[in-house]
Amino acid sequence: MYAANHWGGSLEITNDPDDQNRRKEDMDKASLYNIQTHQSGTLDETQQSWLLDPNEASRKKSKTRYVDLGCIVVKRKVLKWTVIGILVAFLVIGVPIIIAKSLPKHKSRPPPPDQYTEALHKALQFFNAQKSGKLPKNNGIKWRGNSGLKDGSDATDVKGGLVGGYYDAGDNTKFHFPMSFAMTMLSWSVIEYEHKYKFIEEYDHARELIKWGTDYLLRTFNSSATKIDHIYGQVGGSQNGSAIPDDHTCWERPEDMDYKRPIQLITAGADLAGEMAAALAAASIVFRDDTAYSKKLVQGAATVWTFARDEGKRSPYSRGNLFIEPYYNSTGYYDEYIWGSAWMYYATGNSSYLWLATNKGLSRHAKALLDNPIQRVLSWDNKSPAAMLLLTRIRMFLNPGFPYEDMLSKYQTATSLTMCSYLPRYQVFNRTRGGLIELSQGRPQNLQYVANAVFLTSLYADYLDAADLPGWNCGTSFVPKDALRNFANSKMDYILGKNPMDMSYVVGYGKKYPTHVHHRGASIPDNNIRYSCKGGFRWMSTGKPNPNTITGAMVGGPDRFDKFRDVRSNFSYTEPTLAGNAGLVVALASLTTTGGKEGVDKNSIFSAIPPLYKAAPPPPPPWKP
Repeated sequence: MYAANHWGGSLEITNDPDDQNRRKEDMDKASLYNIQTHQSGTLDETQQSWLLDPNEASRKKSKTRYVDLGCIVVKRKVLKWTVIGILVAFLVIGVPIIIAKSLPKHKSRPPPPDQYTEALHKALQFFNAQKSGKLPKNNGIKWRGNSGLKDGSDATDVKGGLVGGYYDAGDNTKFHFPMSFAMTMLSWSVIEYEHKYKFIEEYDHARELIKWGTDYLLRTFNSSATKIDHIYGQVGGSQNGSAIPDDHTCWERPEDMDYKRPIQLITAGADLAGEMAAALAAASIVFRDDTAYSKKLVQGAATVWTFARDEGKRSPYSRGNLFIEPYYNSTGYYDEYIWGSAWMYYATGNSSYLWLATNKGLSRHAKALLDNPIQRVLSWDNKSPAAMLLLTRIRMFLNPGFPYEDMLSKYQTATSLTMCSYLPRYQVFNRTRGGLIELSQGRPQNLQYVANAVFLTSLYADYLDAADLPGWNCGTSFVPKDALRNFANSKMDYILGKNPMDMSYVVGYGKKYPTHVHHRGASIPDNNIRYSCKGGFRWMSTGKPNPNTITGAMVGGPDRFDKFRDVRSNFSYTEPTLAGNAGLVVALASLTTTGGKEGVDKNSIFSAIPPLYKAAPPPPPPWKP
């Protein structure tokens, strides 16, 4: 069958099935699908969505809503809870932080001080109470005033006289030998435990006390000269059996003294000069941050050391002097040679001082290496135990070797034996029933020697710590360093009140302490009434407690039976001394652990010592062809 074709050609119409199938294959499949759909009369879900409203279609498809954030599409519910979570976190965490940051900052409270720190604060105040001269306004002792302003006025070679320094004990005498020892000990303590003094806020105070003493010592000789022929060794004092007004026949406050105060001119005294050199040299290290003053101290130390080493001056300063010999008699000067030369080496780094300190002749004459209990007791008269420990420090941390090693090793052995002698297991010294070691051999005023022993043992334990050593040897027995700490703690605890009398022997510390201290200034009221030379004795003999508390004073202490009589007239029990209190201060400083501050300052003491060994030469330059 053919039909007309208006575009030309024939138009064939056929009913051939194969031809119809080919036509279907040529058709667009989507169109074919559409035809089939129309033929079936039904639409699928997608097709219906094309014809319905989009929102209505989505509601039919699902009730879930989404939010397009540009880079990501999230469910609206998830977004909502995320925002809520962030807001809650801000309220819980952020707001408290903002409030805390906006509040004024308060420093956390420091840890409470231990008992040794509390006692140390008080012990330092004793030195303020003992000051002579024109006192600073911040001296802190209300019942003390200016005194001794005419001291040394007849010494024409001393500009301004011998004003200043410290009174020694309960009298008004200025003994320069024990005063120098006290300053050396205080300086040693500040050098070793500077960090402790700073932490408990006593560093500036301790330095001020040392400077008060060293300023005065520099006045007692011509410190600007390189060579001198005399030193002033004492101001005031008394001769036994004296009937004239003086420091012992009168009982007056220092502020009221109206009697003549003699001065003692020393033309030979290697011991006094050696101790003064030690005091000035040690203080120069304390004041190393003040270059001018430190240099002045070193110069003064060198001058007085030259006096000490002068062959014509080699005799005890006290020999034949009735104002000195009965009170602070020196038994020799070779221990001061070792002690002084050690401090001169530390202060200057000059090896000639170390050579002298390790000279075999000095130790032989000083009897420092003898196995004698007396040589184990540190005091204002015997410096050997302290000198050998100070030199042991050099061996432990610098190890200078030849030619010093032989004597340094012997000094360390002697130091070890000194430490052993203090332990009860070796029974070198007797002990009271209350446990107090009798370093004074049964004589009165034992506590000053005990305090010194506490310092030596505590310090040596710290040296062992710094050297990473667990202990030391006593003969063939190894002893842990804790034995030293136990000794030091137990003896200081005895002094502070753990004794058969249940009494603290440091005035002002604890609930029970001496109230009748043998001390002129503390026993006479500060009531604007001047009591005469003899009139003041009414206050010495009264049974009433002292009107003025001399805080921090360590008294002479109990007898060998642990008994103590709180009687003002008995100075053996109730009189404090400058040297004794220096031992108390340094012992307490070594023991305190307030704020976790322990151990020694290992290196500061070596600041003036140059390197002992030459530095290795630099490597050669690389070889170039």
